[in-house]
Amino acid sequence: MTVVVATRLREDRLGYLTALHASLTRQSVPWEAIIALDGAGPDRLPAPLAQDPRVRALALPRPVGAACARNLALTQVRTPYVNWADDDDMFTDSAMALRLDALRTADVGWCAGWSEDLHPNGTTTPWRCPTPPGRHEAGDVWTHWPTPSDTIPLGPTTILARTELVRAAPMGGLVQGEDYCSLAVTCLAPGIVLPVPVYCYRKHAGQMTAQHGYDQLESAAREHAWQYGHALRSAVQHGAAVGSANPWTLPRDHGQGLDISA
Repeated sequence: MTVVVATRLREDRLGYLTALHASLTRQSVPWEAIIALDGAGPDRLPAPLAQDPRVRALALPRPVGAACARNLALTQVRTPYVNWADDDDMFTDSAMALRLDALRTADVGWCAGWSEDLHPNGTTTPWRCPTPPGRHEAGDVWTHWPTPSDTIPLGPTTILARTELVRAAPMGGLVQGEDYCSLAVTCLAPGIVLPVPVYCYRKHAGQMTAQHGYDQLESAAREHAWQYGHALRSAVQHGAAVGSANPWTLPRDHGQGLDISA
């Protein structure tokens, strides 16, 4: 499996990025990481990442924003499964194994979980998403996001999904809240929500949601993502209702040249 991270290698985030990498080294399944350098030079990549052969850097010649950087990195993924991550967050130690096992056992397209808010003093507060634990058919997750102002139905970075599905529903072209659009992958295939934390969302003064002016576009970003997901859900369901072949049914375990099991 591959973890895709977009970063500008800001000085205040280098330690966090190193901690994210350390959380990957604690996983019990094979993994790769693609670090999309959003206008930053690869010479500034922290040593633990630069020296790890499982980490590949995609250097972009100028800043393009997180959504574009992630999508460009997605084209370089060569494993059957993919997971987004932010450069200031971490995975729990069993995050990958738990979701991969559940996804494969149930033969579904994606698997998500709960997350934890990670505070500066090291304590955590659990965040349980509005979508209940268990299996959900394609499109069901969006019924748990009734209006744009409501809490999003799943944590986007908790979703581990089949790569071909993610490519069919990539990040939206937003300057913030872009990962809301990645929830659309749940419209394309059934999946499972596990009632366990799989991701640690770091709370700190430098996080995007704490920056001045963030609230100015938050409602617009939510409205766009909400309409996108509900429209996609409606289109897929309409196609099924009229008996047409579902264009989102994609081959399982499609990889490109990497002989690993996850």
